[in-house]
Amino acid sequence: MDNEIEVPQYFICPISLQIMKDPVIAITGITYDRESIEKWLFKNKNTTCPVTKMPLPNDSDLTPNHTLRRLIQAWCTQNSSLGIDRIPTPKPPLNKVQVLKLLKDLKDPRLKIKSLRQLELLATENERNKKCLLDSGVPKAMIMFILDCYKKGINQIGEGIEEALSLLQFVKVSSEDVKILMSENVFDLVLDSLTWLLGCDFSENSATVKSQAVLVIKNLIQRGDSSVIQRLKFEFFEKIVKVLRNGVVTQQGISGALKVLLSACAYGRNRIMMVECGAVFEMIEIEMRTPEKIITELTMSILFHLCSCASGRAQFLCHKGSMAVLTERILKVSAAVDDRAIIILSLISKFSATNLVLQEMLKVGTVAKLCLVLQSDHAKYIKEKAMEIIKNHSEVWRNSPCFPDKSSFFWQVCISELIN
Repeated sequence: MDNEIEVPQYFICPISLQIMKDPVIAITGITYDRESIEKWLFKNKNTTCPVTKMPLPNDSDLTPNHTLRRLIQAWCTQNSSLGIDRIPTPKPPLNKVQVLKLLKDLKDPRLKIKSLRQLELLATENERNKKCLLDSGVPKAMIMFILDCYKKGINQIGEGIEEALSLLQFVKVSSEDVKILMSENVFDLVLDSLTWLLGCDFSENSATVKSQAVLVIKNLIQRGDSSVIQRLKFEFFEKIVKVLRNGVVTQQGISGALKVLLSACAYGRNRIMMVECGAVFEMIEIEMRTPEKIITELTMSILFHLCSCASGRAQFLCHKGSMAVLTERILKVSAAVDDRAIIILSLISKFSATNLVLQEMLKVGTVAKLCLVLQSDHAKYIKEKAMEIIKNHSEVWRNSPCFPDKSSFFWQVCISELIN
């Protein structure tokens, strides 16, 4: 737009500072562009009017300002020779009747795919549509659609599965939906249907589709109560771990799967099943690929829980690269990773410290890293854990050429800490 064109101030949205395309009046009396105020309310979760700072609930009415819109359109037409494009008349907002009609069409095989794609398209348009779809029960409808496909043919993938999963990324299952699924005693079957998808063979977009299934599982698990996590089956963990092992998910899918496993780690029964599925081994394999910080924090947290049981520690030590990877991560990623790594080492040092393990710790530099931790600005309890490991096995390590020289600064720090 030409800088010399003077736009009437009341044509400008107070949020976007652009000419309004669909002006609406909030209950506070201030006019905003619909897209801007809905993003303010629905996506950013704000509860006050940007101008007046008065309460503005996200379910408050937004009244179309037709008069102002016509004035803006007329002004645009008058200035078209100056390069001003006329704003189109906005489409009427999506309403619940339209959504329910599309959901009804899901039952007609001829209209099923068309209906799902239309719902997905509506979800991508704006935040208002997402809210309307949520209020109309679309997330639960998609979950039941997937469950229905699962019941009808376990050995084949029903049409529309990919579209339903994609839609659930835009309009997520709410806590209220989860409560309803649990009250209807179908929640476990829903999890079964989603884990079934993880083992299905999708001709195209397999990584994306399976990642979407994992993210829906994560959302359901996080919104369910503790009884949900306590009822998880061996097959559930088997499928999640297999997805990580085969690498058939996106980075977002890996993060989602790890968050699911971490949520389940709170219960000993789950930890045992996860170890039996080879989860410890897979955590190390993921770390050997040098993942992003958030992935490392998740894998280390899971390893911390799994190494609290004997079978978990045994599986950890069976991996030839476990100690080296764990050691390499200390003081390299974050304080949270250091915390988990030191505690894992403490558990191994206390319960699984065979001579072979202790020699491995020397060989890969674990002992030297523990000395470095003593000089860091970490929390006192972490330093105490590190010193406890060194103290418990100093007799084995002190005569080794791999142990820090007695005249070195590392050694002086260690002696000082031992005395104190």
